[in-house]
Amino acid sequence: MTLFAALFSHYRRHPLQLLALAIMIVVATMLWTGVSHLTYQARASLGQSEQAVAERRQVVRLDGESIAVADFVTLRRAGVCVMPWLEVQRPDAQGRVVGVDGLAASCFSGAGEAAQAWNQPLNGKPFLDIRDAAALTTGPDDRSAELTLLVAEQVTEAALPEGYRLTRFSLGPDTGELGESFLLNLDALGVLVLLITALLLRSVYQLGLAQRRDSFALLHRFGVPPVSVNRLLVLEMALLAGLCVIPGVALGRLLAGLLGSGFGQALDNLFDAPLYAGQEASWLWSVLTMMAVVMVVCLIDLIRPVSRAPVTLLAGQQRSLALGALLLGLVLALVASSLVLVFLAVALVFVGAGLLAPMLMSGLARRLARAAPDPLKRWHFAEFGVLARRLALPLVALQFALAMVLAVQALVTVFEATFDEWLSQRLAADFFVEVPAGAETGAAVDWLADEPELAASGDWQRVVRGKAELTVPGAEQELEFQPGQSVDLLAVAPVGRLLTQWRLQAAADQPWQAFARGEGIMINEQLARRQELAVGETLNLTVADEVLSLPVLAIYPDYGRPAGEVLLNAGLLPAAFKPGFESLSINPGTLDMATVVSGLQQVWQVETVTVRNNERIRELADTVFDQTFLLTRAMTVLTLILAAAALLIMGWVFFSTRVWYYRLLAVWGLRDREVAGQMVRLAISLTVGIAVLALPLGIWLTWVLVHRINPLAFGWSLPMAVYPEFWVELIGLSLVIGLSIAALMRRQLQQPATMPASASSLAGGDR
Repeated sequence: MTLFAALFSHYRRHPLQLLALAIMIVVATMLWTGVSHLTYQARASLGQSEQAVAERRQVVRLDGESIAVADFVTLRRAGVCVMPWLEVQRPDAQGRVVGVDGLAASCFSGAGEAAQAWNQPLNGKPFLDIRDAAALTTGPDDRSAELTLLVAEQVTEAALPEGYRLTRFSLGPDTGELGESFLLNLDALGVLVLLITALLLRSVYQLGLAQRRDSFALLHRFGVPPVSVNRLLVLEMALLAGLCVIPGVALGRLLAGLLGSGFGQALDNLFDAPLYAGQEASWLWSVLTMMAVVMVVCLIDLIRPVSRAPVTLLAGQQRSLALGALLLGLVLALVASSLVLVFLAVALVFVGAGLLAPMLMSGLARRLARAAPDPLKRWHFAEFGVLARRLALPLVALQFALAMVLAVQALVTVFEATFDEWLSQRLAADFFVEVPAGAETGAAVDWLADEPELAASGDWQRVVRGKAELTVPGAEQELEFQPGQSVDLLAVAPVGRLLTQWRLQAAADQPWQAFARGEGIMINEQLARRQELAVGETLNLTVADEVLSLPVLAIYPDYGRPAGEVLLNAGLLPAAFKPGFESLSINPGTLDMATVVSGLQQVWQVETVTVRNNERIRELADTVFDQTFLLTRAMTVLTLILAAAALLIMGWVFFSTRVWYYRLLAVWGLRDREVAGQMVRLAISLTVGIAVLALPLGIWLTWVLVHRINPLAFGWSLPMAVYPEFWVELIGLSLVIGLSIAALMRRQLQQPATMPASASSLAGGDR
């Protein structure tokens, strides 16, 4: 038998350890690869999205009519370099496609511009040939399609034929660093998952090394130097990592593909940045990264420092270091002003909590053992302390996984509840009627106001959306928004029950009454946070070249969108203001909606009016945000399953090494059923104890996600809420894990016992 075969023979005798180690490497690689692959795609897509729409201008008609193919023909015949951009919104979660004309874009490259923005594969992800994109529409009046004519950089207003003008072109609001912050959250979650799996990998590998101690000693007696054994251990781990990492990377990319549709739709709707195709992360990079992680985690003990004194000193100060890291992280989380510092604070708190948890359990066990008058209870608490120390790594991994699941579940639940409440406010009306292009809104408003049945039993309001520029009087410089950029403008009138039921985060006295009189404006939370604005401050709002100086009456929550928004009484809009979109929100009450539609058709003298049921809009919004958290939920559930399975395997294997000690209970006179009962109490105490210690960590992490990370990353906050019923579920899950371990331990008691060899035998062991 060769030396390598002698070393590897351990896994022939203990195949469960080999299987557990291999499964953990595969799952860890799969989770990390999936998250990193999605994040890489999204980050590349954000850059490509910015390039596709950066510094562009478009041609619009002066009469307000929509751009049509005839306008493209007119402009090209006049010698203007324009290119059609047809955006089509596909149903369900398919996202949008953009139809482009590569031939028409040739004049752009001739002008020295970067035409690479739309020089992409025309495969529908998201670019298509414009003929194929047009085939997806139902006709020229299809509301899901929008045609835009982009112009070359050198085109001026003077070069345009009569009846046209130039405006900025943008697919949506400027998200700044919000998209990057969203991806940074994914990176942080991926690192946390990697940390948990690294702890589990190390615990399984350390247990294997402990059980191989006698084999190593025998090889040393036969003259094999420790250096040779260490080299073979490195080779063994490299072969195992190579065999497990490659399928893990493949499964991770498959996971990214399965989650990609929902994640891409969330990225598209939340940050207006579609997930482009063709952004592939390198296989080699993923394989090498995970190979390095596995090798370092498992073989770090082979890297011996020159002096052991610093290590010994740090080991003696472990409790002080843990407390210091914990306190520093808590303080830093309170005062941090950037996401990087918040993530550093989370890392410090997790390090401190992970180091303290086994010490707390072991210290409590020692105190209880000294105070217990019954010898059997003293043995129980002493053994509990041994298990807390020797199963520290898998226990801490389970603690982290439980805390992460608790925090993410609370975040998602409170978000869904709060978002539903906010959406109910925004969609308080039953129906949403679009004002046709070129139609006179004033006549429709007069007709609605004069309808007696609607006034008696229903509600309605005019909603106008557009753009405005915002400055602070007396400030040394403009706000974050540069000239040429703008904030979203939402103008509403009349001010009635559909509007006054909005929940406000901060407000002056009687804000809605003052708003109805046109004595101020309201701003959303994103704008208030980003510019550090407060109620009572006076802002200059430039609308259609007219400046309105108005105080801030209130700040309202605006979940799920990064753009700053100003709410204005529509009666203050200048006559020259041209809305970007206009609609009517109507609660018909006892009046039949068909009567309302018929009346509006007569007023506007149109054959059809677009009416949308707000319930359908609510369902679409719920779908978008469900997709946003799909990846997070999947990662946390998989991590919890991995941690629970690892603790189950570790508990079974570790307890099997201590069966000899547990047989001594029979020598003391306990019956087999009583011995099994002691095993049940031990296992349940261990798993439930770590679950209880995970609760404060999970609650704190919930607070960080809600009040620190979410505002810094997305610009809006959520109310803090806890869900004790979910705590009970997690403790119940830990109870199930404990009972499963106890059942396996009872089975081990029925097997022949051998002399003990615990995971601590590398350092002497516990007796």
